[in-house]
Amino acid sequence: MGVRGEVFTTKFISGERTYFFNVKENVYGDLFLNIVESKGTEGGTTRFIRQSIIVYKEDLEGFVKEFQNTLDFIKQHKG
Repeated sequence: MGVRGEVFTTKFISGERTYFFNVKENVYGDLFLNIVESKGTEGGTTRFIRQSIIVYKEDLEGFVKEFQNTLDFIKQHKG
């Protein structure tokens, strides 16, 4: 691709939290997924707490499979 950095992004807003799903390219041209949760701090200031997880391209298939298994479990057991 030769783009380097962020090549795609989308977000989901849920109350105080915003989830970003970013596809990025590293210096070697490899793509990876960066999932970020951003949440405002108490007190309504402009400060945010950010947490991030990176999933590399070679791990995406297994990650998606186990993520789907987790979603299926939650759906079956929600009360």
